[in-house]
Amino acid sequence: MLLDPQDCYVRLGADGVAEPLAGGDAFWSLPHAELDRLGGDWLISEFEFSADWPSWEMHPNGDEFVYLLSGSIELLLEHDDGIRTFAIAGRGAVVVPRGVWHTARVHAPSRMLHVTLGAGTRTRAVTPKEL
Repeated sequence: MLLDPQDCYVRLGADGVAEPLAGGDAFWSLPHAELDRLGGDWLISEFEFSADWPSWEMHPNGDEFVYLLSGSIELLLEHDDGIRTFAIAGRGAVVVPRGVWHTARVHAPSRMLHVTLGAGTRTRAVTPKEL
């Protein structure tokens, strides 16, 4: 089965089953309870970014694997002792630890692949002084 990760996300279940799911708006418009159920397993998704992320996000239930496929970004991770910045151009990956708030500055149009346990994800707005 051929999949486009921008249009079709994949849920990796604890039972070893990889389930293709409609991506994009079709996924994010699912009822909250359904999103939480699907977020209990690993979710693989791909996104294109042409601007800085407007929010910080945090995943309380697991680390997140963030893989830059193309473009140029800075991934910002908020730790107790301050913000750590990871500059990535072309391609490269960062593992964002469970419970760490993170956001991205986009320096060139970018494609990113994300692998995470999404249940319980929290977000908060980025303020202009933070970036």
